[in-house]
Amino acid sequence: MSARRPAFATSPSNPSLGEIQTEPQRKPDMPYAPAIRVEAPGDLLFLSGATPSPLYHKHPHVFSEHNHPVRIEDQTRLVMENIKSILDHQGLTWTDVVKVTKYLTDMRDMDGMVMVLAEYFGSWTPASTTVCVNQLSTPGARVELDMIAVYPKN
Repeated sequence: MSARRPAFATSPSNPSLGEIQTEPQRKPDMPYAPAIRVEAPGDLLFLSGATPSPLYHKHPHVFSEHNHPVRIEDQTRLVMENIKSILDHQGLTWTDVVKVTKYLTDMRDMDGMVMVLAEYFGSWTPASTTVCVNQLSTPGARVELDMIAVYPKN
């Protein structure tokens, strides 16, 4: 069995999380990590998909609660603020997030979305998957994000 290589970078808020970069010189070209290592058992937080809609809204939907801005950057900021409210509630930060799944209704929105994600994540780049879908849960929503975070060991 071969020895595990050291992580390229460690989360500043959670030393159990290591960013894996197999080609470190290419890091500036990547808005995500190819892999994230979670060392030792730790508690996980699975965040449901968040859209630009208010986190708490009526079901069945009342469309007046889902009046989204048009720009992908503005929609992405609303999504990230919804997610931030959960992370804050649990005492976690963006650097505790290990996986992001991004759903877009138009792949041409990728660059605008990634730009906003970088405003929140800074230099931390969780593992990531992007999927283009036909439609999201409410008319006008162009982006939905779900995430997995790891609680630091005490």
